Amino acid sequence: MRLTTWNVNSIKARLPRVLDYLKEAKPDAIVLQEIKCVDENFPRDEIEALGYTVETHGQKTYNGVALLSLHPISELRTGLPGDDSDEQARYIEAVIVPKDSAPIRLGGLYLPNGNPVSPDSEKYPYKLAWMDRLISHAKTLIADETDFILAGDYNVIPTDDDVHDPKAWEGDALFRPETHQKYRTLCNLGLTDAFRSCHTEPHRYSFWDYQAGAWQNDHGIRIDHLLLSPGATDRLTGAGIDKYVRGLEKPSDHVPAWADLI
Repeated sequence: MRLTTWNVNSIKARLPRVLDYLKEAKPDAIVLQEIKCVDENFPRDEIEALGYTVETHGQKTYNGVALLSLHPISELRTGLPGDDSDEQARYIEAVIVPKDSAPIRLGGLYLPNGNPVSPDSEKYPYKLAWMDRLISHAKTLIADETDFILAGDYNVIPTDDDVHDPKAWEGDALFRPETHQKYRTLCNLGLTDAFRSCHTEPHRYSFWDYQAGAWQNDHGIRIDHLLLSPGATDRLTGAGIDKYVRGLEKPSDHVPAWADLI
């Protein structure tokens, strides 16, 4: 069973790429970030025609997440618990129920970027507070008996091995010590980075900026992660990043990352 995450940077702009990828890779379930549309404008018909159940948590112009599954789903949740006043569409979750393997809870997240980091901006405090809510929710999920994966665009560069030039990212919200501390707290609950569990080589990326020749020079960062609960980790058979997608026509600046489970 393949579970995938992909920040598509506008489903409207990227629909041909998404449809091609679903046809070729055939992930059992995939979570999308930055769909940048309200629920009723999501291209549901085109994707359902490929056999996927479609659930969305959209927002006009910004953010927005979706969950697509070839298998039945249950226990759908939209929105990250912990702040009823938060209107940003950044989280979606459901239990995927395959016929031939155990159910898995899949949470799709678009963690706030947090920049700029400055005294007159609320963006970085919002990022850290959102991470606190994610940690709290992960604790709740761990108490449940269902295996789970929290997958998405974390906007966190975990280590120097996950960035082309650590010096260039010093002070950035994706690489600040406070960000790393929150991310380590989440992982230290017992979660496993699927990609790093299967690959030890450095400088494998999931994002390349559109500017400054980042893609052409492989100046990337790895910020799209799948974090697995202990039970899901026991089922992990492989993980990867589909880098080739970045080289296609009119690509997103992110590429799909995935984990295979029995």
